[in-house]
Amino acid sequence: MTQIGFFIDVTKCIGCKTCVVACKDKNNLEVGRNFRRVYSFEQGVFPNPSLTHVSLSCNHCDVPTCIPNCPTTAIFKRAEDGAVLIDHDKCVGCRYCEWNCPYDAPQFNEQLGKMTKCDTCFDLRDAGEEPVCVTSCPLRAIEFGPIKELRKKYGNVSEIKGMPSASITKPNLVIKTK
Repeated sequence: MTQIGFFIDVTKCIGCKTCVVACKDKNNLEVGRNFRRVYSFEQGVFPNPSLTHVSLSCNHCDVPTCIPNCPTTAIFKRAEDGAVLIDHDKCVGCRYCEWNCPYDAPQFNEQLGKMTKCDTCFDLRDAGEEPVCVTSCPLRAIEFGPIKELRKKYGNVSEIKGMPSASITKPNLVIKTK
């Protein structure tokens, strides 16, 4: 299996949220349900304050806490790429996955009564395209691909100040920091 993951370049991200809007549009998400979010972190004091933006979705973790806490085994890692997905035939919408994910990735769909989340746009990927968050970013701050390649190219940083500790779920995420 080639584990997939995301690379986020916070030195390029300006917090415009185009990735969020593109994801919402592609997945027809109603107000309040987001598979991708942009978080902003302020640090420092005058004369050296800084503002960092990081775009996050499901990190398709190596140790996803949503999986063992799903009472119906609806959440699973796809064998071919390690994407964490939800089987809607099994999901009962109990929201345990939401409560156990430190990144708030699973999102409850009230209309379906089931959980939903980033699936890495596997329909686009099957057609040879990139996830919509990647192609929509005007500053090319998001990349997607095999996590080994992303780590080789950009390093092993997978958290910044303000984010949950990467030791909890071992996210397949690489972040370029300032």
